[in-house]
Amino acid sequence: MTITVTAPRRPEYLAWFISGPLTVLTILLAVPAVAHHRPVFGSLPEAAAFLAVFVAADALSFTVEVRRHGLRIVPTEIPFIVALFYLPPLTLLLVRTLARLIVQARVGPPVKLAFNTSSILASTAVGALIVSYSDPLGTGPRSWLVLFAATVATVLFSVAAVLGVISLVQGGASLRRIVRTSTPGLAVGSINSAVGLLVLITIQRSPWALLLVAGLAAALFVVYRAYAQSLRQHRSLSEIYDLTRAVAETNNDVTLADVLLARVRGLLQAEWATLWLPAQGRFPETLLSARVDDGGLIDLSATPESQRHRAFDQGITVATGPKLDGDDQSRAALREAGTKDAIVVPLRSGGAVIGTLEVADRLGGPTVTFRAEDIRLLETVAVHASAAVENSRLVDRLRFDAHHDALTGLPNRRRMANALEQAVKVRAPGEAVAVLQFNLSGLRDVNESLGYAAGDELLSEVARRLREAAPAAALVARLGGDEFAVMLRTPGADAAIALAGELRQALQDPIEIGELKLDVDSAVGIAMHPDHGAEPGILLQRADVATHVAKLMSPAVQLFNIGLESRSSRRLALAGDLRRALDNDELEVYFQPKVSFRTRQLVGVECLARWERSAHGSVSPEDFVAVAEHTGQMGRLTEAVLREGLRRCREWSLAGKPLNVAVNLSPRTLTDPEFPAWVSGLLAEYDVSPDQLTLEMAENGMSGGSDRMLPILNQLSEMGVRLSVDDFGTGYSSLSYLRRLPVHEVKIDRTFIQGMATDPGDLAIVRAIVDLARHFGLSVVAEGVESELTLSLLEDIGCHTGQGFLFSRPLSYDRLEAWFSAQTEPEPTPAGEIRRLRAVP
Repeated sequence: MTITVTAPRRPEYLAWFISGPLTVLTILLAVPAVAHHRPVFGSLPEAAAFLAVFVAADALSFTVEVRRHGLRIVPTEIPFIVALFYLPPLTLLLVRTLARLIVQARVGPPVKLAFNTSSILASTAVGALIVSYSDPLGTGPRSWLVLFAATVATVLFSVAAVLGVISLVQGGASLRRIVRTSTPGLAVGSINSAVGLLVLITIQRSPWALLLVAGLAAALFVVYRAYAQSLRQHRSLSEIYDLTRAVAETNNDVTLADVLLARVRGLLQAEWATLWLPAQGRFPETLLSARVDDGGLIDLSATPESQRHRAFDQGITVATGPKLDGDDQSRAALREAGTKDAIVVPLRSGGAVIGTLEVADRLGGPTVTFRAEDIRLLETVAVHASAAVENSRLVDRLRFDAHHDALTGLPNRRRMANALEQAVKVRAPGEAVAVLQFNLSGLRDVNESLGYAAGDELLSEVARRLREAAPAAALVARLGGDEFAVMLRTPGADAAIALAGELRQALQDPIEIGELKLDVDSAVGIAMHPDHGAEPGILLQRADVATHVAKLMSPAVQLFNIGLESRSSRRLALAGDLRRALDNDELEVYFQPKVSFRTRQLVGVECLARWERSAHGSVSPEDFVAVAEHTGQMGRLTEAVLREGLRRCREWSLAGKPLNVAVNLSPRTLTDPEFPAWVSGLLAEYDVSPDQLTLEMAENGMSGGSDRMLPILNQLSEMGVRLSVDDFGTGYSSLSYLRRLPVHEVKIDRTFIQGMATDPGDLAIVRAIVDLARHFGLSVVAEGVESELTLSLLEDIGCHTGQGFLFSRPLSYDRLEAWFSAQTEPEPTPAGEIRRLRAVP
């Protein structure tokens, strides 16, 4: 039986403190053994025969599976018990030592060879001493008992020596570990001793019987090899299945490497299993190893770096060992690393190599090494490992992309909200959490004058400056558009205001875009926890309110306070003025052209209300529409826009340039049972065909009360009026909901259209909406078309119509007429010359 030492945690040279005393003990035991035995030396042929048998026994080993555990058997006790009977002690010591040196001379470092040799010497001396004091030996049970006891004592001594070196080199051994280490050795030693006694008894009866024993042993060995190979293949398939399932159950989380390497090390019975992934993009280099007797993963490897890089660079398997191919340089590298054998397999993703999977130092002793079938096994495992690693990276990339801005690489609004939620939960006494929101000025001018590529470059530079100027502990995020935010812990409001000024100053240095230098300014709004709220949404909202106020101040830094006029209170103040404006027809209707992508011709306009409030200037549609809804004036507002749209529609038809008109509706309007009849009356009053009118309804407003709206929508559709779902993609419409509605078109929200040229996610959403509309037989209108690239992408995916600043801004009637003149050209016909709309550039 052979017992070897596994990889130590302490320096291996400490094993000399065991090997030295064992050598001294050998001398102390051998002297009385030799003194009690005559003759001192045996015959040379007899010694040579036993030397050959010991070499064969030391080199021969096989593993027996016991309940999925491998029990390694080295049959050295069988010839040893026979040699104890026939050889003098000194000859036995010399033969046993020489056989060990022949087998292990080229395997393992000198410290292991010295320990194993000294252990063999000392244990052999123990057995020889017991036998020498029990002379004379005969053929009866007494002799059998003495020989068996001597052999078992040899095994016990070897186990004790191994436990001693484990405790010294690898740390103190627990009782459980002692039992686990010693039990297999004692069991195998006892079985081998019993077999050895049977062989001895057979030889004593007749030396010719040894031929029968040898023949039987050879036959059993052949049968065992066939059985072991079949069992090994079955076990390999089973363990590969278990490995694949265990890797899948990790859900591509941080435990993947731990599970993978532990399974690979056990499957290949290796002391080391290593995963190496070189740096790629934002992923740093990974070098992790599972090693015997280590509780977790370590960042070391037993494989020479040259072999790892060779496997990676050439995309081939590199295997080196006594039973494997390998050049002299590879073998020299292994010897220098103190490794007996190693297999390095490349990990592939498609046609690219992404890393390596490695095993080194086959367990089971110096003579047990990796074979060719182990290479094929590791290559099979590498296929599953490659998929698992790539899936893990893909999931990590998706998680990263879900929480980061694609352009700047900064965390996005979702990531900021999550981090803010965690920050407000844990706060030291006297500490506040501050949110600083930055709103850039002039980004739209840059986009319109220099193009969106220049705008993206500007945003990237602002992101870089904020990252560099912000404290290390701060979280810098891009909330969207031209809005950035910085979240950090601060002693109080004064520190937050001071930091906001410093960061704003860092952004004011000129930014070079091509050959131009641009001055960028920003407004900063600040909200604090706990003073201004505890919910992330509230803090971000109040920081936004402070930012809008900061735009009107100098310096443009504003800390939120409850006295700031909120948007909702401002809207309430508009109610009275809006009523008077409707009474006096002060609202004006603007028209934004809709253009066919196929013909580039004008096909209709969207009617939009605009209001210039006396003494206060322009009022945003968002504000006065909200006021109209909450004060019951939405019907009057809708009537004003609808009447003006139908009147102009009639005029354009009479002038030979018929255009469809689209009017936005409030959800409340669609619950009025009198509304269809009222629309029918207006169409008759202005003599407009129903198919020239499109009524647009916001998706968010329709999804909540579709059952109540459905009868109204059906009546409008039966009249011939076209129905459109506005801002599609921002609500929560289900497919069944959309299928039930009698709509004719969907309008994709501008946020997706404007982002589709730079954000793959927005492009995927637009593509899905167009495919969905095509499936239901609906036409598609794209809002917010502002670039030729966006227009080209929309044409490619099959969108029908669009509107946006690329074609025209919303225009008053007079300016629209001028736009008509610029966009029409005379065309002769048999009836005379008429003016047709030319294709919009």
